[in-house]
Amino acid sequence: MNTPPHVAAAGKPGASRKARRAGLASFVGTTIEWYDFFIYGTASALVFGKLFFPDVSPAAGVLASFATFWVGFLARPLGGIVFGHFGDRMGRKGTLVTTLVMMGAATFLVGVLPTHAQIGIAAPILLALLRAVQGIAVGGEWGGAVLMASESAPKGRASRFAMLVQQGSPAGAILATLVFLAAGTLDDAAFASWGWRVPFLLSGALVVVGLVIRLKVEESGDFERVKESGNVVKLPLAEVLRTAWRTVLLGIGASIMGISAAYFTNTFVLSWTTNELHMNRQTMLYILLVISVVQFLWQPVAALISERVGETRFMVCSLLANVVVAVPMFLLISTARPALVLCGIALGIVSGSGYYAVLAGFLARAFPSQVRYTGISLSYQLCSTLIGGTTPLVAQALLTSGGGSIWPVVAFYAVLLLVTTACVAALARSTGRRVSQARAVALASA
Repeated sequence: MNTPPHVAAAGKPGASRKARRAGLASFVGTTIEWYDFFIYGTASALVFGKLFFPDVSPAAGVLASFATFWVGFLARPLGGIVFGHFGDRMGRKGTLVTTLVMMGAATFLVGVLPTHAQIGIAAPILLALLRAVQGIAVGGEWGGAVLMASESAPKGRASRFAMLVQQGSPAGAILATLVFLAAGTLDDAAFASWGWRVPFLLSGALVVVGLVIRLKVEESGDFERVKESGNVVKLPLAEVLRTAWRTVLLGIGASIMGISAAYFTNTFVLSWTTNELHMNRQTMLYILLVISVVQFLWQPVAALISERVGETRFMVCSLLANVVVAVPMFLLISTARPALVLCGIALGIVSGSGYYAVLAGFLARAFPSQVRYTGISLSYQLCSTLIGGTTPLVAQALLTSGGGSIWPVVAFYAVLLLVTTACVAALARSTGRRVSQARAVALASA
């Protein structure tokens, strides 16, 4: 019988402490990983085009910079498969320690990487390789962190603990924006010379903090029970593709805006407003900082509301609300007036991040515990490669080919939302059938 993705705290000494520690470790570790991922996206929008692709036009440089940004997303399914395999066979804890070290090392090395002016074509090649290492690391991190938190949670609170992992995204964005704001106080020459490197070098200190916390976490209860029962799967990937390939496809679709939304705002919108709309770089970073704080505060509230009204209903309503505000959101941003830009981005974040808050727990329930790490990692990371990572690249290409018109980008944004909504509804029905069948088999066995 498949174990639901939580551990009942009642009757076990120290279980509540274990759950809190697992939740904290998942949040801190994921925050650090997203900090590393976001500073690359921010640097891609602000400075990488000029430093690593100087022989092309500014617009083409931004596109080339976003292409290296996508390399990280291309590598994420590989990380999900590799670390999902070991996570389902050997446990969640060891994989999460490894992914944190990999991400920190790659980010630190970006901070000391010579530019095109110093070593020529080797510079963008090395940049792309380090970005690939980042992608492999974050590809293995997300699924493991979700399961470490949700599988250690008290009974009935798995989704709330999984939400802590989703908090890592706005928290990482807040840290990344704060550090770039500090570096952005430098004049343009100093920022281009060494100031952009500071956020990457600071990653080394953050990784040490994350490791201290993560090494103290115990293995998740669900995996321990799978291990004790002898139900560990030899080839989790093969098992997922054999028994749950439809779930993987629906999981990919259900994750689209969970991944794409952040890169619409933190990467594409940042590039669009500071380049085509000529807004001040520091002003936009302050706006993104406020937006990240709003998201961080709203997501726990959204998770609590979803418990009351039903997660699927809440996710669908959040996504449809995001469709409704898509046009006013982009129109407000296009004014290039800071207050209106803030209001525009806030419309999209408040309507969409409620869905994102409960996405992790929603996906975790879709797969049986024996292959859960591989299943959710494959779904989420394939989505990041196929759709999420291409978001800023496609949006910038639509903006450029449309002569600066934002309407093709608005249409692209709305289509992604509608596809996500349809897949969330379909995956909810599929998960409901699977859980019902598992209960029927358990009752028959009893």
